[in-house]
Amino acid sequence: MEGEEMTNLGNLPVAVIGGGPVGLAAAAHLVSRGIPVKLYEAGAQVGANLRDWGHVRVFTPWRYCVDAAARRLLESHGWRMPEAGAFPTGGEIVDKYVAPLAALPELAPSIETNARVMAVSRWGADKVLSKGREHKPFMLLIETAGGRRRDSARAVIDASGTWQTPNPLGAGGIPAEGEAEFGSRIAYGIPDVLGRDRHHYAGRTTIVAGSGHSAANALLELAELAEAEPGTSAIWLTRGTDLVRIYGGGDLDELPARGELGSDARDLVESGRVQLVTGFATTAIREVDGRLVVEGLTADGMRTVGLGDRIIAATGQRPDLSMTRELRLDLDPWLEGVKALGPLIDPNEHSCGDVPPHGHRELSHPEPGFYTVGIKSYGRAPTFLLLTGYEQVRSVAAAIAGDVASADAVHLALPETGACTTTRSISSISEASKGCCGGPAPKEVDACCIADAEAKAGGKSGCGCGVAA
Repeated sequence: MEGEEMTNLGNLPVAVIGGGPVGLAAAAHLVSRGIPVKLYEAGAQVGANLRDWGHVRVFTPWRYCVDAAARRLLESHGWRMPEAGAFPTGGEIVDKYVAPLAALPELAPSIETNARVMAVSRWGADKVLSKGREHKPFMLLIETAGGRRRDSARAVIDASGTWQTPNPLGAGGIPAEGEAEFGSRIAYGIPDVLGRDRHHYAGRTTIVAGSGHSAANALLELAELAEAEPGTSAIWLTRGTDLVRIYGGGDLDELPARGELGSDARDLVESGRVQLVTGFATTAIREVDGRLVVEGLTADGMRTVGLGDRIIAATGQRPDLSMTRELRLDLDPWLEGVKALGPLIDPNEHSCGDVPPHGHRELSHPEPGFYTVGIKSYGRAPTFLLLTGYEQVRSVAAAIAGDVASADAVHLALPETGACTTTRSISSISEASKGCCGGPAPKEVDACCIADAEAKAGGKSGCGCGVAA
């Protein structure tokens, strides 16, 4: 690059990585502020990750699935919001919202599909160099069908998500022994048990590993399949022994469909339609007479579970950190999400579906102009809602535009699960942090400061009150 281009960052677009609902919302907010955008989607079309689980009906109604700035853009072209209280599938979110949004003339020219961001760095500076790095444009290595190229950006919003990097079955965080060998018989995430994948599960026994909503969805579909296909059965493996996070708060959940999902999963177990094995940490997968068995550590020593024909690994996802290796990121050491949110969403401590308001200050890093948003900001933690991502990108877009007042005015009120738990007494943390599991999230409190209070109470390091994480 020429020297003039290297320093004139204002003429460069903001790069948005990921063409899902949150990435497109970021683009909508930026475009609405007159800021040039370049959005990269690795899939063949926007919403590609949602398409993977397009058969699943979400527990959040339409009113929680649509971003405000995106809605304004769409409605200016005659789009009409689906029924606010209806529950869409992942595929319907793409067809009725994400795809129409991406097709708008304000956004379409800025979106490139089949464009995978392989790496992000600075022109002429690796992560070691300190002097003047904030004046150097970002450099993005883009892989397309036509080869690789390098693009420039003034700022980067990483909304790439975690769907493409599922956690392995191995409880130690690395693939279990035999996991690769039997990979053709393992489905990660939520296969379409009642649709395109039906032939894999009908009349067979499936071992489902995981204790989240994905596992519950898979189990419920297997139970429905069993009513039509004799011989269909399921074994449910969970690493934990307390299933409050999945069983949820029932009628107390402010998202009734989420509460119903947990209640239905509980009914499967209590009725005997699903065999539940808790406290099981998977270590190996083996084949016995052509069928699969799973070995794992339990409180009573090693145990073998099976026989099964297929395995569904609903064990969650993790962020892909390889593309940001040359950037200065401040991440939670075990969740791998943004550091400020770590103490508030750590599943070791909380089952909350709530998180205090947070925006550009918490989502930024020591790398100026780089932001992690969406489910990737949560790292390996579950319970992310689209509402959270939409408020995140609204704040980040305002910050990039220089509208600090709007960027700092973060408002986030999420539907409570009705089943909040913590491993510590709420009285052991500061009054400001009570919102995480002691009631609704504080409406006007910086999440970073609450994270500090939580961290100090738990003997951990916080993010530094008032300092962008």
